[in-house]
Amino acid sequence: MNLVNLEGKKLKEINLPIQFSESYHPNLISRAFVTIMSNKRQPYGTKIHAGMRASAKISRRRRDYKGAYGHGISRVPRKILWHRGTQFGWVGAEAPGTVGGRRAHPPKASKIWDKKINIKERRKAIRSALSATLNKDLVILRNHQLPNLYPLIIENKFEDLSKTKDVIKVLENLGLQKELERLEIRKVRAGKGKNRGRKHRNKTGPLLVVSKECKLIDAAKNIHGINVVLINNINVELLAPGSKAGRLTVYTQGAIERLEKENIFM
Repeated sequence: MNLVNLEGKKLKEINLPIQFSESYHPNLISRAFVTIMSNKRQPYGTKIHAGMRASAKISRRRRDYKGAYGHGISRVPRKILWHRGTQFGWVGAEAPGTVGGRRAHPPKASKIWDKKINIKERRKAIRSALSATLNKDLVILRNHQLPNLYPLIIENKFEDLSKTKDVIKVLENLGLQKELERLEIRKVRAGKGKNRGRKHRNKTGPLLVVSKECKLIDAAKNIHGINVVLINNINVELLAPGSKAGRLTVYTQGAIERLEKENIFM
């Protein structure tokens, strides 16, 4: 694999660790992705007593005062709006289909959305997604604009950059100018999400994988669509957004060395 410097010039070729030799398993990647999304889902539901706060208990027994026995009406729960002696004015309440009544089958906050996946299965999915980042055909299918030298590894000086403009300059040197232009195109979201802090729909851009906590993590925050992650924190959601593998990924030399030395995801 090509090792390049900050100017985008090739320095040498280095061998990749065994994690990148995993075969492509789209079904396994999809399963790991769905598990992550399910565990991030926030439970929601109606209020427990919603629609049940009206007093709508009517006796159906003979001779009971306020009873509905013998009136020729259905047994729908009813609340009393007025009465004149033993004559009552009722209106349906509480039951589904009545005004202000409960829902028949409402969403319940007690429902468990969590899903589980085996440890070996999850690691195999991550290795498969890692190897997919080196497959040009899969990367092109995700509409990424590939540079001439791809796949590539960049030297560790990349992790020391502390300014956003320097990060953009290095990415342009790597041949990612068209990719950055693609990320600048943002669409206004349809629906109420515009009013809830997510007005724009951003495109997914390159993933930068580093070896340690560094200045690059903060420097790249202001670039739309770009994520920076430690090599030991990568997951299928980052490597294969939307469960579609083949995200354009740039690794630092230290991240590759740490992946091989520590046998991560093995």
